[in-house]
Amino acid sequence: MSMLTPPGMGGKYRITGDVYPRMRRPHRRRRIVLAATAAVVVLGAAGWGTLQLVDVFSGDAGTKAAAGKRTDCKPAPAPTAPAAAALPKPAQITVNVYNATPRSGLAKTTADELAKRGFKVGKIGNAPAAYDKKVPGAGLLLGATAATKGAFPVLGTQLAGVTTRTDTRATADVDLIIGTAFKNLSPKTTADAALVALTKPAPAPTGKC
Repeated sequence: MSMLTPPGMGGKYRITGDVYPRMRRPHRRRRIVLAATAAVVVLGAAGWGTLQLVDVFSGDAGTKAAAGKRTDCKPAPAPTAPAAAALPKPAQITVNVYNATPRSGLAKTTADELAKRGFKVGKIGNAPAAYDKKVPGAGLLLGATAATKGAFPVLGTQLAGVTTRTDTRATADVDLIIGTAFKNLSPKTTADAALVALTKPAPAPTGKC
């Protein structure tokens, strides 16, 4: 037995020469450490998943997403109606009514109805030769260039399908020449609604985010 051999150790643990017995650390402690580490990782993952589920079902995620979108949305300015054109009122428009059809009496009855609707009636009679039986539509409005932005739009609310033409007259009166397709003036309720829409345009639509 060597002098380096501890007391009570012999056989394969006998130390001879430069060979020493290997003293290994017990494996039990390592397994405990690994198990504890794995448990911490699993619990952490489970807790994070639980928080995500709570956010989804409580609506926090949707609220945050909506809030993120709202930050990029700028409020649209309040809608404003465009300024209405300075159109004349029916009482400020003088209408000459001429009949260009073979049917008699249309000029008189049409002029009377226009007078009831507030228009001033000027001349009444048959159409001049240049237009007699030569107006194929419901009617023709004839007047000075200024009438295109004044009398024509207002008087046009009273007769659907009417066309317009300008001439060189210096007066503000307007001719309504009844055409061969004429039946009646537009119903008063329809004409009144068209006149209101003409003088009070609808506001422009607002912007959306």
